[in-house]
Amino acid sequence: MGNNLHQAAHDCLTCADLDEKLARATALWQDWRDGRLVPEERDLPPVEQPGRPAQPELVPPSRLAHRKISTGEGRAALIHAVAHIEFNAINLACDAASRFQGLPDAYYGDWLRVAAEEAHHFSLLQERLRSLGYRYGDFPAHNGLWELAQKTADDPLRRMALVPRVIEARGLDVTPGMMKRFEQVGDEQTVAVLEVILREEVGHVESGSRWFRYLCDQRGLDPETHYFELLDDYFRDGIRCPLHREARLQAGFSEAELERLEGMCRKG
Repeated sequence: MGNNLHQAAHDCLTCADLDEKLARATALWQDWRDGRLVPEERDLPPVEQPGRPAQPELVPPSRLAHRKISTGEGRAALIHAVAHIEFNAINLACDAASRFQGLPDAYYGDWLRVAAEEAHHFSLLQERLRSLGYRYGDFPAHNGLWELAQKTADDPLRRMALVPRVIEARGLDVTPGMMKRFEQVGDEQTVAVLEVILREEVGHVESGSRWFRYLCDQRGLDPETHYFELLDDYFRDGIRCPLHREARLQAGFSEAELERLEGMCRKG
């Protein structure tokens, strides 16, 4: 008998030590592939906030300073912001694997793979920060991603719709622009890291698309109709654009969905 998958993912989620969390996220995927984890349903204590180091300080988005990328501090601040997103993404993947039980084994394989890849992304960004003389925690950050996780904690369908297919899909849209900004200041090392992240994040959003459609099918819901009903409930102010259409198509969005999303676009 193997170890319980949901417990192992929960332990990674609640782990506050940064290096240990990264190691646990990597081991989850390896243990799953080697058959050492079993997804047997288990009652687990609720997680209001995931384990995290004491820093960075979490503040409202309005309190985050905008720094020029032409300065070393500005480059580090932007890299730090992306690293914080990747750190949160580790927690989101572990939460998706521990919280939502009784789903097909392939679902858990997807999210454990995502957790390991997010840990790798974080490590690459952490290395870039260190090369610039900074570390994770040196800049404040916000908690928006986990706040959305809390709002979708009672339903895997809503989680798949709103975290991968809205928040993480937005990452597909903005990463090419970030890469261009780093190219303009001659930071090819960070561009190379972002290329890896963009390529693998397409697969993460695609996993969300696939399991969203699976859950809609299980409940007799039309995926496109229900997706936009959820957007109306949670994102009444619209969707930020422009969209990275090619990446979103690869990630499981349809042309019809992209046209409707572009119709919802807001400025800013």
